[in-house]
Amino acid sequence: TRRSLTVTENAYAALEKRFRRYSALSGASGLLGWDQETMMPSGGAEARAEQLATLDVLQHELLSAPAVSEELARAEADSADLDPMQQANLREMRRVHTNETVAPADLVEARSRAVSACVVAWRDARAQDDFSAVSGKLATVLELTREYGAVKSEKLGCGLYDALIDSYEPGGTMAWIDPVFARLKAELPGLMEKILERQAAGPAPLSPEGPFPAALQKQLGERVMRALGFDFAHGRLDESAHPFTGGIPDDVRITTRYSEKDFTSALMGVIHETGHALYERGLPVEWRNQPVGSSRGMVMHESQSLLMEMQACRAPAFYRFLAPLASEVLDAGGLAMTPENLNRIGHRVARGLIRVDADEVTYPLHVMLRYDLEKALLSGDLPLKDLPGAWRDGLKASLGVAPEDDRDGCLQDIHWYHGSFGYFPTYTLGALAAAQLFKAAHDALPDLDERIAAGDFTTLLGWLVENVHSVGSAKTTDEIISAATGAPLSADAFLNHLNTRYL
Repeated sequence: TRRSLTVTENAYAALEKRFRRYSALSGASGLLGWDQETMMPSGGAEARAEQLATLDVLQHELLSAPAVSEELARAEADSADLDPMQQANLREMRRVHTNETVAPADLVEARSRAVSACVVAWRDARAQDDFSAVSGKLATVLELTREYGAVKSEKLGCGLYDALIDSYEPGGTMAWIDPVFARLKAELPGLMEKILERQAAGPAPLSPEGPFPAALQKQLGERVMRALGFDFAHGRLDESAHPFTGGIPDDVRITTRYSEKDFTSALMGVIHETGHALYERGLPVEWRNQPVGSSRGMVMHESQSLLMEMQACRAPAFYRFLAPLASEVLDAGGLAMTPENLNRIGHRVARGLIRVDADEVTYPLHVMLRYDLEKALLSGDLPLKDLPGAWRDGLKASLGVAPEDDRDGCLQDIHWYHGSFGYFPTYTLGALAAAQLFKAAHDALPDLDERIAAGDFTTLLGWLVENVHSVGSAKTTDEIISAATGAPLSADAFLNHLNTRYL
């Protein structure tokens, strides 16, 4: 519970007020962005761009005003008078302020313009399978990202790539990531081969016969969301070209996309995004609109979506709940809709070219390829012109397959063309955290499998709220994981999970 402010806390009180406004502007921007992807007519694009740009400027002005530095310094000088959550909030205020003001305005503007132009060019280049059509603009984004990383690294006293990781995972470093990834690189290829061999010796899953109308798939998705704990008084499910989660904790918007041939793809997208939404809803209510009440970072966010999608809702127990429900809602039956067959579908492992379609065994290999390539691009060890070939060689070495074109190679993801260097490792770190947290929850809740089979996720969600969601950003990622599981983040639980599930 937050205690009342004293006279000596005036600077801190001013900061709380300022960050409350900052959060409100950020939330409005998020909801406008959600509308842009789901509901907005195409003719509104120009006006929406102006609205979003204006909100971005207002947010920047709120935190870049000279008074903010003075208020932070005064509050930090008197921080002994603050309670532990206020001290954590002040620490996060300093971090957000640093990130908002670290780069000069002209560099921020130049990078923003370069990214906008590059994303447009990427969409055309991908459609035409022509990396050369976007490589020039990507070179500009890469150079400006290096400049931004250099400025931020000097401010934070860390390496350039670590400074870029920090934008997505506060405090994340290569020293933290590299040993974990080295173990995955050493063990996953051999494990994948064993799994594929075992899988080939068993029966192939039957494909449920569609079509499955999108309206019925949405009904199924909403039924599962309710079972997971999604509150439709504070959120909604819609459709978009790419599934995502947006909005604010009190109004969480998630989306999916439907294929009438395969209902499992959209459903797993819904479950993944519901994991994100439950995290947002579970953040500490009394610290809404303050930095300490925000999600910790992308590793924790991905851990919550993947815990639901990959750990809880691909477990055999879940298919005992899903099979009769899906058969009822979709009006489908037969051997293809049995729990055993749906379980085989959910556990299918395959060598593939596309990251977003990859299973949980091969997915980290896709991510680690991108991690290595982006570090080499930023350091200059990999010339941009050699990226397509390095991508093909890297995927062939790790997965045994190689793309025949750049559309399914270095043009498949938007991240680099959007300037998002340092983002990729959070996907796999999130998967490791998901496995570690789910094992801890399973150990603490002996009847968890039976509850999941009955469609009862209340105790699992309660455990997550207590140990992860309600912490917000009061602790670091490793502190949250260590407190919840008894150990810092490692690959142990993830690799044990894969061996148990697939072998």
